[in-house]
Amino acid sequence: MISIVIPLFNEKDNLWILYEEIIKAVSKLDSKYEVIFVDDGSTDGSLNILKNFEEDNNNVRIFSFRKNQGKAEALTFGFQKAKGDYIVTLDGDLQDKSSEIPKLLKKIEEGWDLVCGWREKRKDSAGKILSSKLFNYLASIFWGLKLHDYNCGLKLYTKEAAKSLRLYGGMQRFIPLIVHGEGFRVTEVAVTHDKRKYGKSKYGFSKLWKDLPDVFTMFFLNKYSKRPFHFFGAVGGVLVLTGIVILGYLSYLRLQGSTIGNRPLLFFGMLLVISGFQVFFTGFLADLIINISQGLDRKDSGKILLKYESK
Repeated sequence: MISIVIPLFNEKDNLWILYEEIIKAVSKLDSKYEVIFVDDGSTDGSLNILKNFEEDNNNVRIFSFRKNQGKAEALTFGFQKAKGDYIVTLDGDLQDKSSEIPKLLKKIEEGWDLVCGWREKRKDSAGKILSSKLFNYLASIFWGLKLHDYNCGLKLYTKEAAKSLRLYGGMQRFIPLIVHGEGFRVTEVAVTHDKRKYGKSKYGFSKLWKDLPDVFTMFFLNKYSKRPFHFFGAVGGVLVLTGIVILGYLSYLRLQGSTIGNRPLLFFGMLLVISGFQVFFTGFLADLIINISQGLDRKDSGKILLKYESK
């Protein structure tokens, strides 16, 4: 069975065309299917259109958040609800084509866990293309996963890879990296990309300034999310050691008869020692919190976000 998960926000002008393209594509597949629309708090009447799809087709399921939560949260919720052995994601803007799904299926049968779409001939503004290329370049440097396109909305996952994801904030841009970091096999195939015809893009050139901090955040999470004490402990240790060296030097001067009470270096050394211990114990507390949180079950945490759910 194949699950198609579509997160969307204010895409009413695209929905009928999108639905017809999806049904046309899945009708050619020799497999059962379900289409899951996750409405991320749309305010333009998108939900009313989606309800028509539900009435027309028993394979359509709809979930609608009470307010806009973000694409990462919508994807995570869709993954949790999906029943298929393979899970496809599509954006609701018609720029990714449902007709490319068989190409991704053929590739994943080679033993991959995630097949990403590569918008080889991308039909976006120069600003968006430039920011994406910079992001892709930085990501490949930090993690060594060589992909042309990390953030194409068209992706195909195995069930295990998709359900391992717990996305939030802007983490949907790092899905290949997260999946790769969990030990799954990741690849890409070139896919067709169209210009947006209806509606407005939710991302502009300004997303570059959001992507750059997220790159460093993800680097930290990828390396130290399960062992933060290794990071904070090392930083705190360096600060404390530097402070002790400075205070030791000043103590030597004091023993030689010099006055040190009015030296800025004294306060700097004390500040380093105090700050170092604070950073050190921050890492210690973070380790405790992670160990406690690992026992929590978040399987149904998304239910409180819904205002509508298909029966």
